[in-house]
Amino acid sequence: MRGMYICLCNAVTDHDIRREVADGVRSFAELQARTGCSDCCGCCEPEARACLQQALEHVESTALPGFVAVA
Repeated sequence: MRGMYICLCNAVTDHDIRREVADGVRSFAELQARTGCSDCCGCCEPEARACLQQALEHVESTALPGFVAVA
């Protein structure tokens, strides 16, 4: 399955953004540093931020709960 291009200038897809979140990206600045997304013309910034937010929400909703110590 092919991803949807979010940043045409740097060929960053929605799959790339989700993969970066899975690899630990937690902010738009981190995403830009790793992918170059939205560092050229900036037209993609709103869509890139929305995609990043969705990916972060997905990671948070699927995170395993912490273990509780039992005495």
